[in-house]
Amino acid sequence: MTKEVCSNIGLWLLFTLLLSNYVVDLEASHHVYNRLTQSSNIKSPSVNQPYRTGFHFQPPKNWMNGPMIYKGIYHLFYQWNPKGAVWGNIVWAHSTSTDLINWNPHPPAIFPSEPFDINGCWSGSATILPDGKPVILYTGIDPKNQQVQNIAEPKDLSDPYLVEWKKSPLNPLMAPDAVNGINASSFRDPTTAWLGHDKKWRVIIGSKIHRRGLAITYTSKDFLKWEKSPEPLHYDDGSGMWECPDFFPVTRFGSKGVETSSFGEPNEVLKHVLKISLDDTKHDYYTIGTYDRVGDKFVPDKGFKMDGTAPRYDYGKYYASKTFYDSAKNRRVLWGWTNESSSVEDDVEKGWSGIQTIPRKIWLDRSGKQLIQWPVRELERLRMKQVNLRNKVLNSRSRLEVYGVTAAQADVEVLFKVRNLEKADVIEPSWTDPQLICSKMNVSVKSGLGPFGLMVLASKNLEEYTSVYFRIFKARQNSNKYVVVMCSDQSRSSLEEDNDKTTYGAFVDINPRQPLSLRALIDHSVVESFGGRGRACITSRVYPKLAMGKNSHLFAFNYGSQSVDVLSLSAWSMKSAQIS
Repeated sequence: MTKEVCSNIGLWLLFTLLLSNYVVDLEASHHVYNRLTQSSNIKSPSVNQPYRTGFHFQPPKNWMNGPMIYKGIYHLFYQWNPKGAVWGNIVWAHSTSTDLINWNPHPPAIFPSEPFDINGCWSGSATILPDGKPVILYTGIDPKNQQVQNIAEPKDLSDPYLVEWKKSPLNPLMAPDAVNGINASSFRDPTTAWLGHDKKWRVIIGSKIHRRGLAITYTSKDFLKWEKSPEPLHYDDGSGMWECPDFFPVTRFGSKGVETSSFGEPNEVLKHVLKISLDDTKHDYYTIGTYDRVGDKFVPDKGFKMDGTAPRYDYGKYYASKTFYDSAKNRRVLWGWTNESSSVEDDVEKGWSGIQTIPRKIWLDRSGKQLIQWPVRELERLRMKQVNLRNKVLNSRSRLEVYGVTAAQADVEVLFKVRNLEKADVIEPSWTDPQLICSKMNVSVKSGLGPFGLMVLASKNLEEYTSVYFRIFKARQNSNKYVVVMCSDQSRSSLEEDNDKTTYGAFVDINPRQPLSLRALIDHSVVESFGGRGRACITSRVYPKLAMGKNSHLFAFNYGSQSVDVLSLSAWSMKSAQIS
């Protein structure tokens, strides 16, 4: 079996790229602000940085946007613009860690230098071969402006930090095939490779043909000579370009991780997860199903379709995610990229743009119908002063302030118990979009059961706050069936009018007769929320003008008509991680 790594290097390609004396037009996932991508146009980061995160990964400055473990060291490769706070001039930056939380930087691992990547070194993943050597497959743009797949390997395998990398003279290893209808500008993001029963390597690459999104499979005996398979691993008509695919096994029972090439231990039932980043919507979707290893086909379980109706890892600002198998802790870890909600001009003023979410352990729920996510346990090492509340009642239209915690940089876990379920409002059959429900019924709209939850990054008089909360509905046709909706309302998050203040929503597959859990990671300008012990996740980016630093407050609240019990609330002030 192999060990593996991946690099989320997410958010890719295709934009209008200014080259020497002419312009090349490619399909755009990201807009390049050519006037802002050079160091001469970028201001030094302001000394006052109220929105920089304390325990989320981000470089000291400029634009950033992947993971692995080798000889006990975690490696994070990520796309970074060393010359500016916007997209452009992208290289593969590189940092290492012993705990996934504290990080030390190294020189960029890969940067444009050869004909096969002279116009850009973009997305990809890495695999550790059976002999222990890690290799990276990545997308490059060649002189013809084609997206091609290249390989790089470390110069010194005895170096656990893998500081220097070299590119193969055999590059490119894979190129778009016009005969089979592959668009040269829609052929990118090779994923972590895996071994089949026939001892051949497999890798999938995101692509599209017209409006058909697909994951193209390539096979190889030696990881250097690759052949395109006759059929894709999976496809969906009408879904558009599939970016940043990820494909990995999960055990049917239990939360341990499974190495990508694993066929399963004796008596172990495996399912597979196919995840894509959908270029049309800028969201990450996944399906759970069965992998036919002989036919190289992925078959989604009943009820799953690989399009915009599929479940998402995160229902907020979250894209270009990647998992890797952590052999040291026997777990699968998920990373995601979160961009800014502020204007480009504000990003340049700040001197940086983009963060990584906290790495999450990910596993299959016992129902087999969804994935569960939870922040890695190492994050808890940053917890400091703790505040505990027990058995509090939140009456209708009430708030409870949580004192004694640094509210701008905190980890909060709360357990609610709902009374009088029969008082829940009826949900209409047409209410199938949770984000629309949350948008129409924001925190100011009272219902039978909800909204109740947390107000974070709040100013003293609530001129600003971000609310994360639940609402509970009952079905019209079956009064014993309930629907739980989790919302993250940013509409009052800042007095700054130009920010993106989208309200997000997700259904939570949980029985409201049981206590409802909510965890919020609050870090100055980001709020990661986990509902139902990780059954629904929402990430928000917010930039308050008043509720900053010591002026930030934290409340538990209930604006519904029925009382709600707070069985327990634990909040920790969080110290900053070492991210240099």
